[in-house]
Amino acid sequence: MADSRFHPDLLLSHQFPEVSFFFISVVSTFIYVGSRVYLDWINDVPLFVNRDAALYALGVGACAQDAIDDKELKYVYHENGQQFIQFSLNFMEVGNFMGRSSVTWVSYPLVPGHYHGKVLPTFVALFPLGSTLEQLQGILQFDPRLLLHGQQYIEIYKPLPSGGCVKNKSRIAGLHDKGKAAVVDVEILSYEENSSEPLCMNRITVYLRGAGGFSESSHPYSYSAYPAKEAIKIPKTQPFAAFEDRTQQSQACNALLYRLSGDYNPLHSDPKLAEVAGFSRPILHGLCTLGFAVRAIVLCVCKGDSNMVKSISGRFLLHVYPGESLITEMWLEGFKVIYQTKVKERSRAVLSGHVDLKCLPSSL
Repeated sequence: MADSRFHPDLLLSHQFPEVSFFFISVVSTFIYVGSRVYLDWINDVPLFVNRDAALYALGVGACAQDAIDDKELKYVYHENGQQFIQFSLNFMEVGNFMGRSSVTWVSYPLVPGHYHGKVLPTFVALFPLGSTLEQLQGILQFDPRLLLHGQQYIEIYKPLPSGGCVKNKSRIAGLHDKGKAAVVDVEILSYEENSSEPLCMNRITVYLRGAGGFSESSHPYSYSAYPAKEAIKIPKTQPFAAFEDRTQQSQACNALLYRLSGDYNPLHSDPKLAEVAGFSRPILHGLCTLGFAVRAIVLCVCKGDSNMVKSISGRFLLHVYPGESLITEMWLEGFKVIYQTKVKERSRAVLSGHVDLKCLPSSL
């Protein structure tokens, strides 16, 4: 990107390819013929099943403190129980093995009924994973090892579908030359197939170290599709609520569990690469920390009702090591929750932002 031939207008006008994936839940999306279940399989299309929602919830700390807490158990345990989980595993194995065929089948006894599991609101941050970085690497010159995830903004427009095809449409929503680094905002809208109404939107801000200097230093390039907003100021008053979580103590265990949700950056798993990047050991994913914080807000402010969440904003301030304790402080201003997450052991803020709610619990 530091190449003098780079032209910002070419990047802003770049047409990202549309990316599709399936979000599948047992029963509602399969066609039964006798004892067999038939399903469509499209090569190279990412696949999410309900098992992924449960795995994600475990990765951001759900049920870690109390395995029978009904406010959290709903994210990791489903009415169809182990049969549902096992079906997801068998289906994925068959799909990977027979991906060359447009239609595959698997025989498995199923329990009648529908999926009633809940999904944490930050789960939608997984939708752009992988494809966003790959697409950026296709049009920009930068070292992916020097990429920093600066901010994440999420808007949720309606509940996730019980099954079907979801499509991502991406665009560059911001580009800024910071001299030694470039700041890029990528916006991803996720739609149900054959629908013009989006399910959700992710806006990701990344810092590409070593990729700046593509414009005159006296007039550094800066573009944003949205008007600048004032940075969230953390109130000096006592917080409305505070919630303490402890990430899993064993070396990088939380990071290793969370990476199974789709973010395979070796910075979070490989000790040698983490050392090269300047860390004493692998660090927690920024989106994992965000998941911990929003989960705390759902528990403390929303009283366990994740459907109250309308939008989420998070700014990543500092890294977190697995095993550290996270304290999320919350201030309630109308339907807005301002929050700050600190690492207890280092007394440092690692994340801040706000969550907008559709409504408040009647008990508040």
